[in-house]
Amino acid sequence: MASRDVSNNNGAQMASRQRLNEKMMKAAEPRSRPYQLFDDEVLGFSAVIQKTGSRGFYLDYTIKGRQRRMAIGRWPEWSVVAARDRAKQLRRDIDDGIDPLEEREQIRGAPRIPELIDRYLREHAAHLNARNASDQASILRKLVEPHWKHRLVSDIEPEDVERLLCVIAEGRARPSKENPKSRRKMLAPARPTPIRANRAGEVVRKMFTLAVAWKMRADNPASAFRKRMEIARERFLSIEEIARLGDALNAAEDQRGAAIVRMCMLTGARLGEVRTARFEHFNLEMGTWTKPAANTKQRRVHRVPISADVAALVRLRRVAVPSGCGWLFPGDAVDADGAPKDQPVGRITRFWSNVKTAAQMPDVRIHDLRHTFASLLVSGGSSLEMIGKLLGHSQMRTTQRYAHLLDSPLRAGVDAVADIMKSRPRVVRGSE
Repeated sequence: MASRDVSNNNGAQMASRQRLNEKMMKAAEPRSRPYQLFDDEVLGFSAVIQKTGSRGFYLDYTIKGRQRRMAIGRWPEWSVVAARDRAKQLRRDIDDGIDPLEEREQIRGAPRIPELIDRYLREHAAHLNARNASDQASILRKLVEPHWKHRLVSDIEPEDVERLLCVIAEGRARPSKENPKSRRKMLAPARPTPIRANRAGEVVRKMFTLAVAWKMRADNPASAFRKRMEIARERFLSIEEIARLGDALNAAEDQRGAAIVRMCMLTGARLGEVRTARFEHFNLEMGTWTKPAANTKQRRVHRVPISADVAALVRLRRVAVPSGCGWLFPGDAVDADGAPKDQPVGRITRFWSNVKTAAQMPDVRIHDLRHTFASLLVSGGSSLEMIGKLLGHSQMRTTQRYAHLLDSPLRAGVDAVADIMKSRPRVVRGSE
């Protein structure tokens, strides 16, 4: 059986060739050194028999003065017929001046999805506020990367983006909360999450916009992703619910947590803005609260007036907080020496859960206090422009969600007119 030692790769004339077949591949015996069996139909196409006994198909060729060897596949995963057909295709490309090995090497060096995600989080998300950066990292690491895995950045098409967002919108099974103390975590049925899909689409669109700027691909496959319909949650506390919540806060053992919730109620501020507030941010003489850009969602300085109740709350916190601490609500963490760390309070999830249970409002979120603040402003006759400024909205369309509440004072005016008309005097004609 004609063969050539694989180690003899110095351009010497090839050994005599013969037509490769399955019988020959099976009968080839391993030797002390790897050797080649050349095919007589396709120039350079051969089977390499390793000293371990494994077999594979290769194509030897010369292009631009360089000798190259390209692996086609292993036998028997690749049959002789399939490997020969592949070798013919590669030969046609070589005759056209295309180096298939060079293309393969370029593909191997091309950026892949995990590399793009790493760079996006490092160079873009790192400059966002901590909560936004964490949320985007969660979307990319837990939803996008497991779905696309190690695909090339250049291979992602709009159809791939749509399939990804469909999977996210369908939701996933989560641990059931009906029996939280049970060691066995029962999974509740998946619930649709269209809002999460839309947020993921926005993150993916921004990521590919930067991929274009970074020369990783020429276009953005997520530029026109299909947005799912969102039903905005609108939960406003009634006067009676506000009273119940106030009673629950007064009875709470943790008055620091109670003060945080009161601050959210009285200012309409976001929870993160309240948690990270410092005493120097407040001017009690002028009655203002200046939130630094680092603490606001819109990343801008936000200066708002505060009520006398808020000023009184700040004064009470000054008495409760240790001297020298600048945080309105300092955290409980301590360093190695047992001294309090200079950082604000963390999450108050457990406290809020206990409070809303005591107030018999299981469906209320802390963010709903912000909506309630806005609804009370509307009922007091405030304009949408004023509400937007107090809440720190950077876009008017964000404030437009409260536009329908403006009907309440208008309806009250119409009802007042109707009452007047009902009591108008009747004309009584005397007898002639």
